[in-house]
Amino acid sequence: MVFGSKKDMFFDKLLMIAKNLEESANYLVDLKVKNVSDLKEIASVMKGYESKGDTYIHELIVDLNKTFITPIEREDILQLAMKMDDILDGLEQCVAYYEMFSFTQFDEYIDQFVKHIYNSSIEVTKAMELLSNKKLLDMRVHSIEIKDIESKCDELLRVSIKQLFSTEKDAIKIIQRKEIYEMLEKVTDSCQDVANTIETIIMRNA
Repeated sequence: MVFGSKKDMFFDKLLMIAKNLEESANYLVDLKVKNVSDLKEIASVMKGYESKGDTYIHELIVDLNKTFITPIEREDILQLAMKMDDILDGLEQCVAYYEMFSFTQFDEYIDQFVKHIYNSSIEVTKAMELLSNKKLLDMRVHSIEIKDIESKCDELLRVSIKQLFSTEKDAIKIIQRKEIYEMLEKVTDSCQDVANTIETIIMRNA
């Protein structure tokens, strides 16, 4: 572990990636869809977040390739960035499906999934702030919380699908809504992947 007294550009870049992810998740929490035409604008905004995240990761990879000594294993830095990017990609894909399905009816389960994802993104940002300040052991509480949220979403998926099949009679709507539930739950799995990577970094360096 190579920790100096100054802020590290890699940790700062990881924090920028996390904050962009948190902003994108917060955007979905506050989502207001009045009609199908709103979905195109929403998809465009999410694509903007996704593109910004890709730019940050590209810059991070360029810096990694130019730097001989990194504060932690370069593979861990890249893994952390890519796992955060998986969350953002998953959110962007969900919104793309909203548009593809002309999906405007957001039920309580979708609202809960999105809120859980946003809460996980807050925990990711807090962990990256601690990493930026080189407080590795303190990151663990946030990785634990992310894993707890993912467990709640596993149960939420079971409940939502059970409720869907017991109340919805339209086969196409069942397929579409089930697809969205499962995509959102998969995003929480990506959040857990970030938590696991954080745990690996703590184990190797703290």
